[in-house]
Amino acid sequence: MDSYIDKTEPGTNTDHGIKNQLYPVFLKLEQLNILLVGAGNVGLEKLHSLLSNSPGAKITVVAPQVKQEVRELIQKHPSCTITERQFQEEDLENKELVILATDNKELHQYITKLANINKILINVADTPELCDFYLGSIVQKGSLKIAISTNGKSPTAAKRIKEVLNESLPAELDELINNLHKVRGKLNGNFEYKVKKLNALTRTLVDKDNALSERRWRKIATWSLIIFASMLIGHFVLSYLPFRQIADDTVAWYGTLDKNFHWMVLAGFLAQMVDGATSMGYGVTSSIVLQSANVSPAAISAGIHTAEMFTSGASGYSHYKFGNVNKKLFKALVVPGIIGAVLGALLLVWFDDTHIKYLRPAMAVYTLLLGIRIFSNAFRNTNTKTKFKRYGWLAGTGGFLDSFGGGGWGPIVTSTLITKGRTPRYVVGSVSLTEFFVTLSSAFTFFIMIGVGSWQIIMALVLGGVIAAPIAAKLAGKLPKRTSFVLLGVIVVGWSIRILINAL
Repeated sequence: MDSYIDKTEPGTNTDHGIKNQLYPVFLKLEQLNILLVGAGNVGLEKLHSLLSNSPGAKITVVAPQVKQEVRELIQKHPSCTITERQFQEEDLENKELVILATDNKELHQYITKLANINKILINVADTPELCDFYLGSIVQKGSLKIAISTNGKSPTAAKRIKEVLNESLPAELDELINNLHKVRGKLNGNFEYKVKKLNALTRTLVDKDNALSERRWRKIATWSLIIFASMLIGHFVLSYLPFRQIADDTVAWYGTLDKNFHWMVLAGFLAQMVDGATSMGYGVTSSIVLQSANVSPAAISAGIHTAEMFTSGASGYSHYKFGNVNKKLFKALVVPGIIGAVLGALLLVWFDDTHIKYLRPAMAVYTLLLGIRIFSNAFRNTNTKTKFKRYGWLAGTGGFLDSFGGGGWGPIVTSTLITKGRTPRYVVGSVSLTEFFVTLSSAFTFFIMIGVGSWQIIMALVLGGVIAAPIAAKLAGKLPKRTSFVLLGVIVVGWSIRILINAL
């Protein structure tokens, strides 16, 4: 662990004009007794810094409330202990270092006075003037360890310098240090032998540097050729292709598209964003947006399931490959799910034309109830395992409503099984693999009954999903799961109410 002993006020100048008077010292923390007061976010950061550099450090944590992550970290290091109460003066007994990481400034000043009386070195978070030593940013490459200090003025600058050094120091540096250590160990032998070995080591390093330089220049030459070739191709394309005609044809083709095509693209975009944040909700999100655009219910469900068939296939295969599928659960879900999906698709096509004015409000009610369920799932306890045997009915209902309503397989089947205490990993994997066969059956039924008239919906959903995919991947996991479920539930409920008001 890297510490910096400082008995002067930070930032003062010496007679020689040196602004940083700290002297870096590398301590063997395993031989010292350390007291850490505070077990919140700052305490966790200090504790992680100490133990990541000295896993065997003897640290006593004292705090009235202890963060769960602190408990988990302490459990991994038997040399550390937790005392869950307020600080007491006797906590300083037999301690060589004290670190304060609370938000109580009066407590910090009180403990600092006690530490100074007992001649114990102390570090106070975010209070440089009370510190005897600082915990610096640390760069480690194998046996090499570099400590960085800004005299307590800018931890952000120290962290940035650490990142730069981590990126710039070569991976071969540790090998060089080990080789030099071997040479040093042999310095009590023949001096001529030592010189030859050192020369050989130097030549090896020079050869590696030359090889690195050669690769660098080869990369520069390659990119130069690529840029030149791109310029030639670009000149050819710009000179001979009829861009004006292509642009006119594109505009004319766009005019043949459905007037709600942009809403369909938005549906694909929002559905992919929601699915990336919550791992469910693709169907119900795209369904409510397409309902707002007055798209036919049968066309909505057919387009959604055809577009979703490819993503669910890739997802199901990935889960199967990585061992996330419970074969027994899969077999219990797949056949009832397929039957329900086919029946839902047939019923939706049968009702689509003759009962459209009743069907649209009914679908809005369904998505409203689904949104309420998603919202309530955010606050359910999923740790209590209860008996559940009606897998067939659950899968059949999920498949039917997924086809009939345009979505809901994930919120109904996945959330139900997880709230019943089933292991989330195997639930998600098994339900995802089953979903491929459910969407395939639904899409195949719609294809037989109404053909491919919904190709514009499919294209728009795929286009919106492709645009949203990299954004959703980047944002995945940023929001807490409960927050994601609450937001999705509120959006679905609000949009469904809007559709009901317009329909009624």
